[in-house]
Amino acid sequence: MIHGILNVYKEQGYTSHDVVAKLRGITKQKKIGHTGTLDPDAEGVLPICLGSATKICSLLTDRSKTYRTVLLLGQTTDTQDVSGNCLESQSVSHLTESQVKEAILKFEGEYEQVPPMYSALKVNGKKLYELAREGKTVERSARKVVIHDIKIEKIEFPRVWMEVSCSKGTYIRTLCNDIGGVLGTGGCMEKLKRTRVGELSIENSLTLGEIQNHMEEGTLNEILLPVDHFFRKYRKITVGKEEERFLYNGNSFFIPHLKEKPDDKELVRMYNREGNFIALYRYSGKTERFETEKMFLNDRQ
Repeated sequence: MIHGILNVYKEQGYTSHDVVAKLRGITKQKKIGHTGTLDPDAEGVLPICLGSATKICSLLTDRSKTYRTVLLLGQTTDTQDVSGNCLESQSVSHLTESQVKEAILKFEGEYEQVPPMYSALKVNGKKLYELAREGKTVERSARKVVIHDIKIEKIEFPRVWMEVSCSKGTYIRTLCNDIGGVLGTGGCMEKLKRTRVGELSIENSLTLGEIQNHMEEGTLNEILLPVDHFFRKYRKITVGKEEERFLYNGNSFFIPHLKEKPDDKELVRMYNREGNFIALYRYSGKTERFETEKMFLNDRQ
């Protein structure tokens, strides 16, 4: 089985599930997961986890993200992007660049965002987009999101080109809709490209075709990121023979020969004597023992 993370460039027209299905065919293995959906009309970075790396899918989903988007002012749609049905069109001839910039930059920081009806969030066990397709609208609670930074790259009315860095759970479609609402003209998202998820950038991403070529040439390991790549900021500890059996079983243990003890509650990377990454452990200053945080054993260990 293949274990690791692929930095996939999702092309337009594919759903995130389509990408997983394609990669199952390419790699000939079932244990594959994605780290959060990206709309079919959007493109860009979609981290895919294989084998034991599927255990960090939720961790990668939590990472901040960066997008490049085009906001189309003067048009409101039911999906909050140009793929939907137009609900209202308004003139933007009265707007000035300074008005638009001021309105957009007000969204930097924390803001309460109401998820769109056309989203994969569930209400009473049913996805919102399924309800929306039935013509139903249900009340959604606003969720706190963080817009870390907005760079306005260009304004050519009725369009605004922006780069947005934000927290998990942020809908760029909804941000565009909300900006249009503040300006009183309506607005929707025309284009979306995700350029970064955590430390994975679009410059190093690969299309499904490129990944298939690596698979056929036997060079997949050249592009496959190991699980511990995402935990490099944590201290590395290699255990001895006595501790190894506790490590494999996910038990807590004490390392008597450790010269420099971690801080209390500090996370560390644990490796076996062969240098293989096994787990994340958290140190307890009170007991001087390492407690299991998350195991990453694979079928070869």
